[in-house]
Amino acid sequence: MANPITFKPQPVDPHLELERRLAAAPREHAEALLVAYDILEAAHDNGLLDTVHGLVSARDTIIGKLAEYAKTPEGEAGIRNLLAAAKILAALDPETLDRLSRSAVAASQEHRQERKPPSLWQLFKRANSEDSRRGLSFLTLLLSGLGRSLRG
Repeated sequence: MANPITFKPQPVDPHLELERRLAAAPREHAEALLVAYDILEAAHDNGLLDTVHGLVSARDTIIGKLAEYAKTPEGEAGIRNLLAAAKILAALDPETLDRLSRSAVAASQEHRQERKPPSLWQLFKRANSEDSRRGLSFLTLLLSGLGRSLRG
């Protein structure tokens, strides 16, 4: 009859693996560490680290004040409005918003160049363009939705 072989595993010290990884980190991640040091230095130079330190030190006071405000009806409404606004922002197409901002800048520059207000006929001609009608259509749909939501 065969005798069983006794197997006794070596005890594993998890700290040894961590120490090995820590010793190899400067070689393996040298560029990332240099970038992290640059970010840390810039944060220190701009006082950001002092601000973060103050926030961490005063966390109980800050959280207490936020909790007090959140208990009020205005706080509840503010949080609900913030969530609704975040939902609206998330639904916007970034490309469309980018085009809208560029056209708003262009319209602002064009408006500054106007020496006198346009006549009613000029406004009518401007509003009669295909792009203006498209924008007016969107605004009237938006106004209809606003009126529907105000109804109750």
